[in-house]
Amino acid sequence: MDCLFCKIIAGEIPSKKVYEDDQIYAFYDIEPQAKTHVLIVPKAHIQGAGEITAKNSDVIAHIFERLPSLAKQMGLDGGFRVVTNWGDDGCQSVKHLHFHLLGGQKLSGQMC
Repeated sequence: MDCLFCKIIAGEIPSKKVYEDDQIYAFYDIEPQAKTHVLIVPKAHIQGAGEITAKNSDVIAHIFERLPSLAKQMGLDGGFRVVTNWGDDGCQSVKHLHFHLLGGQKLSGQMC
């Protein structure tokens, strides 16, 4: 598989790790869209939000269970935004499910 995020998770491509456990990996985005911009990815390859099923949704719950502690670790006490993109029309740039954790500043009210 030629997946950028799978290679990052495997350590084949360097990243600035924020958090890791047996199910997920979180690291700083190399093109940040906010003062704090972290990507949270499942270690198991799921192409994107359009491929979440009852069989793999436990990792999504796990990500959202970890979000409060990740946000606290990142100092996002004033709030944060979590975003995922799906497909070409949704501007998904890497075909591996990932969530953007954005914060560290007052974010725009516009979503695009």
